[in-house]
Amino acid sequence: MKVSDLNSSEYNSYYQGYIESVSAERSLIDNFKVSGEGVLYFFKRIPESKWNFKYHVDKWSVKEVFQHIIDTERVFIYRCFRIARHDNTPLAGFNQDDYIAPSKANEKSMEQLLEEYEAVRKNSIVCLQSINETDLKFVGYASGAIMSARAAAFIILGHEAHHLNVLKSKYQIDWH
Repeated sequence: MKVSDLNSSEYNSYYQGYIESVSAERSLIDNFKVSGEGVLYFFKRIPESKWNFKYHVDKWSVKEVFQHIIDTERVFIYRCFRIARHDNTPLAGFNQDDYIAPSKANEKSMEQLLEEYEAVRKNSIVCLQSINETDLKFVGYASGAIMSARAAAFIILGHEAHHLNVLKSKYQIDWH
């Protein structure tokens, strides 16, 4: 299954930019593996002096952005799982800003965040491998809108790509 298999009726148009940023060449599982390696590569190369950097006083630190990527993957893989299991219960939205302070991301080491990311990504891959293509096409409701299980999974990939681009552009983090 590839992102090109998605129909725009499977998700809220808010997520269109995320969906469009996912590699069309790789399967869903391969995208999760490759992007996971890329995220780890990226964050492992950020100098310690940049970990708590914010490009504006009202913005998140680099560590908080990483925690946000992790937390969002948890939320969306949960949505994917519930929808793929044909759960018709509407799934509530979440306010990303409410998650940052209690996460205490800035008190964590980068090693802790990397370990957390790796565990969450491994969980996501194992979860997706346990769901067949028919069930990934199942449609439920999340944040007041239609969402298929596979759309929730692809959104994870596009969301993290979006935040890596923000870190590169606004935080001026060069990962090469």
